This record gives sequence, C-alpha cells and structure tokens, in this order.
Amino acid sequence: MDFIPTLISKFEEQSDAENAVAMEKYLKNLFSMYGIKAPVRKSLLKQTINKFKSELSRDHVINIANALYNKPQRELHYCAIELTDRFFKKKYEVDDIKFIEKLITTNSWWDSVDFIAKHILGNYLLQFPSQIQKVIPSFSSSEHMWLNRSAILFQLGYKEKTDSKLLFALCNQHKLSNEFFIKKAIGWALREYSKVKPEIVQFYVAKASLKPLSEKEALKRIL
Repeated sequence: MDFIPTLISKFEEQSDAENAVAMEKYLKNLFSMYGIKAPVRKSLLKQTINKFKSELSRDHVINIANALYNKPQRELHYCAIELTDRFFKKKYEVDDIKFIEKLITTNSWWDSVDFIAKHILGNYLLQFPSQIQKVIPSFSSSEHMWLNRSAILFQLGYKEKTDSKLLFALCNQHKLSNEFFIKKAIGWALREYSKVKPEIVQFYVAKASLKPLSEKEALKRIL
C-alpha cells in the first residue's frame, strides 16, 4: 500500500520551514515538523484516506499508525492518532487497549496524549465499560506520568455519564503530585465536570485540599 508515501509526499509539498521553526519551539523542540497547520494537515490526510479507503482494513490502519509513529515529524504522529480515531470509533476490540497504551506512551507530550485520552481511550472505555476497573487503576498507578494523566482525563467527554466517584478517587490519588501536567489534568477534569455538576465539584474542591493550580483550574467556571 502506498498510503504513507502518498501522505508524506503531500506533506513535503506543503512544508513551510518558517512555520516549522515556530511550531517546534511551541513543543519545546521535542519533535521535528513540516510546519503544516492543522486545517491543511487534516485536509491532506482526508485526501489520502479517500484515495485508499477501500484498502484500509483494521490491520492496515494499525500498521500505518505504527509506521507513522516511527517517523520523526509530529504531523505524522497526529495523522496516526486521527486515523485511529476515525476508523476505530465504536468498532474497538477489547485487545485494542494494548495499541492505545502504546499510542499514549510513545512520542508522549500533551498535544498527543490529551487527544488520545479523551477521544480514543475515552471512546474505547465507553464501548467496553467493564474494562474501566482493569485499565484505569493500571494506568493511574503506573510509573508513566502520561498514563496517569490519561486516567484522570479519559472522562472529559462523558458529561452526565461521568463516574464522579471514580473521578474524585483519581484526583485524590494524585493530588499531592508536584508534576505540572498532573496538577493541570486534575483541574481540567474537574472543570469539565463542573459544566454538568457545579455544586458537586465545588463541594469536593472545598474538602479535597488540592494543589493551588488544580483548585484554580477546577473552579474557573464556577467562581
């Protein structure tokens, strides 16, 4: 299949060195970039998907995503994630959690992990809610910080379906952390839930003794 060479060729044609410098700096120079902004990137990915759509089986999508993740350019990592989300939504298999964990723990930074946590891990666990009691304690207790953050954030899109008991337990587990991305995750998860149950979030925060950053972020929509 020529999916990856076709996609890379399109990206090379649209690369912008000036944009790339600014975008790499924004991501702390952790990744190299073509300098392609999101709307163009998504359009090029869509064009490539449409060209090869009839050939994109589950195995092909996984192989393409893994191959894209092995490339240095960050835009290709985004494509791997977006491709997975598009083709696997509501069609996950139980064993896909291994692939999802690999996506989280490879090339990890907030820009990839946050999308995966909400859209991929979150949707997987909506499809297989019985896996929550296995996956989330494992991720939350891992030594890998990005798995911890993913466990805290996976319910971001759940709204009324949010398991508040689980959310608060995860926040309690990590509330003493001095890791910036964990403190922000706690605040973000609570802030999102406050859109549905502001009184419950406010009551929890008042009793929880969270880090100042977590508390500030949690209460942004309430106070």
